[in-house]
Amino acid sequence: MPVISYDPPERFVAGAVGRPGDRAFYLQARSGRRVTSVGLEKFQVTLLAERLEELLDEVLRRSGGEAPVPAVTPSELEDDGPLDQPVEEEFKVGTMALAWDPDDEQVVIEAQEAGEAEEDAEVGEEDPKIAVLRVRISAAQARAFAERALKVVAAGRPPCPLCGLPLDTEGHVCPRQNGYLG
Repeated sequence: MPVISYDPPERFVAGAVGRPGDRAFYLQARSGRRVTSVGLEKFQVTLLAERLEELLDEVLRRSGGEAPVPAVTPSELEDDGPLDQPVEEEFKVGTMALAWDPDDEQVVIEAQEAGEAEEDAEVGEEDPKIAVLRVRISAAQARAFAERALKVVAAGRPPCPLCGLPLDTEGHVCPRQNGYLG
């Protein structure tokens, strides 16, 4: 499978399709009429957003504030629009990697296809059996991506006020309802 590269994409977002409690999560990159959607788990979206924030904060810290990394998302880059339709999954994501390219001052995100060959291949190493989505974006675009991704994850089922687990529409068996609230 090929490396699907966007350098840079016109749009790169995380999104979800479906009802809370039964959502499918995607990373989606678009340039012109070309759209690539890859499926991943909710926790992967959260992890990617958190690690992006950490990476950007570290680049900013190490540069003494000189790197072109905004502390917050520039308002013109906020993107709350839906995923581009139709959402057609190219592959399921297994391994992800992040890097800062100091020469181009860009964030590089790689999402590698899950599969048996994944165990043998290193991220960044091209393996013809494994598809990879590689996206290069500015630090400002990365801030916007992370902010949106965290909003998408938070838009799911509300948490139980007692235990913090997600509430289901069919009901919720709360582990803290056994008389012990400590």
